[in-house]
Amino acid sequence: MTPSRLAQLRGLSVVVADTGDYEAIKRLRPVDCTTNPTLVKKALDLPVYAGLIERELAWGRAQAGERDDVAKAVVDRLTIGVGTMLAELVPGRVSTEVDADQAHDTEATIAKARQFIAMYEAAGVPRGKVLIKIAATWAGVEAARVLQAEGIDCNLTLIFNPTQALACSEAGAFLISPFVGRILDWYVANGQTPASIDEDPGVKFVRGVYAEFKRRGSATVVMGASFRSTAQIEALAGCDRLTISPDLLEKLDADQGELPRKLSPQPAEAVDVAAIDEAKFDADMAADPMATEKLATGIDAFARDLLTLRQNIAARLA
Repeated sequence: MTPSRLAQLRGLSVVVADTGDYEAIKRLRPVDCTTNPTLVKKALDLPVYAGLIERELAWGRAQAGERDDVAKAVVDRLTIGVGTMLAELVPGRVSTEVDADQAHDTEATIAKARQFIAMYEAAGVPRGKVLIKIAATWAGVEAARVLQAEGIDCNLTLIFNPTQALACSEAGAFLISPFVGRILDWYVANGQTPASIDEDPGVKFVRGVYAEFKRRGSATVVMGASFRSTAQIEALAGCDRLTISPDLLEKLDADQGELPRKLSPQPAEAVDVAAIDEAKFDADMAADPMATEKLATGIDAFARDLLTLRQNIAARLA
């Protein structure tokens, strides 16, 4: 019997779970998993985290100071607490997102990344198990440059533009997350529905980034993210990593069809290219309305979920 498409995909790409759902991760056995404020917010409704939540709320109630400041500290502790539990489940890495509301502040991003790594290490999770997830603004790229030099590996997220992707690579980012589905969403919303999966603009973008990174001999991992269908995932089989929601993992696991490899690394060439600076980054992003809009709305959504999470915790502390 042909193995499931998920089993075949595991032989071609590293499979990452795009969830903080403890039971789903346990069941689907991804190599890595990822969290962000949206996923942590959902995770806190799950019974498996009830003990963690009560413990951190009790800690918060014992603290002096402004309630909003205490709520922020509790959210940080919950974020690391969820990540610590997930780190015990996966053999690879847990991506943990720094504050999206600081996405345009390099120093604040660096400070929060160092704080999260220290909190993980205090909880017994070595930094080699963690990826610090940072929005790929120019400030985020600069933060990653500093953090990578300190041995703190980064996942640069919300990637929609080739220059944006290459800037992350040049900064030495461990991994980038180009968003396949959100790119497609933008084109469909603007009346440009692709005729086939090979014409899907999100799929084409990730294939192009992957090919260019391999051509340059870049060590940065390309991890396709934000999938809308199994067809998009299958069209990127062979990409370094793919981060996939539990429902799409389940669909792949239920499908026995043949899964051909779509992406293969080619030998690197000697490439002479000018380094990307802030002016080039800003100009190329400004010339790309899709990337500009999707980066901004992505940051806003994560920042909003982080604020909601903090408000929920503040209310429960009262």
